[in-house]
Amino acid sequence: MNTSAPQRGARVVLVTGASSGIGQACALHLAERGFRVFGTSRQVSGEAEGPLERVPMDVDDDASVDSGVAAVLEKAGRLDAVINNAGYSLAGPVEDTTIAEAKAQLETNFFGVLRVCRAVLPTMREQRHGYIINISSLAGVFGLPFAGLYSASKFALEGMSESLRFETRPHGIHVVLVQPGDFRTRITQRRRIAGAGHVSEAYRAMFARFHARQERDEAGAPTPEPIARLVERILNHPRPRLRYPIGLASQRIVVPLKSYLPQRVFEWLSWKLLG
Repeated sequence: MNTSAPQRGARVVLVTGASSGIGQACALHLAERGFRVFGTSRQVSGEAEGPLERVPMDVDDDASVDSGVAAVLEKAGRLDAVINNAGYSLAGPVEDTTIAEAKAQLETNFFGVLRVCRAVLPTMREQRHGYIINISSLAGVFGLPFAGLYSASKFALEGMSESLRFETRPHGIHVVLVQPGDFRTRITQRRRIAGAGHVSEAYRAMFARFHARQERDEAGAPTPEPIARLVERILNHPRPRLRYPIGLASQRIVVPLKSYLPQRVFEWLSWKLLG
């Protein structure tokens, strides 16, 4: 595995949220495979970290996104792909989620991706090629209980990405959704609880059971290297498809089940599986 600096002419990739988890796994893997990788995070101590070139970027801020993309273009002169990974998980009952919490979730997980897409598209259109890989979730296919606003952010991302794929295809740009199930990352430790943890009595017991099971499932899940390898395959594919579910078969099965089962049967089965 080559961990040296990428050769001249290497494809340039921007990975948001590259400080940990899926973003870090993708950034490191691609850098080791010869891509020139710029990894973003809100706080950057230096320009380089191993094979990565670090770029400060807050996807919640227009100026920060524009500045980060401009810095990549100034250094590399091109941009072949962007992996939109920056985001976080908000947990809790929909009823107990404040409007401010809901807006913050959409601000990062949806509008953050939209900002990055808008910032990179002029360059990709001028180049007549590019890949935009948006990290969605199986929670963007199935409305996960006690993650209603997280699911909402991923459902919105799914719809926007599908539309963007149609719009940019004539310009040689490939828009792709990667839909992970549970993987062992820092999302568990960084998950925010709606209502500052003050869940109402109506939902407290059920939420506690579901939240505990969710954390157990995540703790026992695989690490995100398979996602990184999938992203590399997508970047090397001349005509990638729109959606790529990835994860345990017991979770990926939700995609065909939701499509083919009657809604009442699907809900009953989901209730049983989720406990």
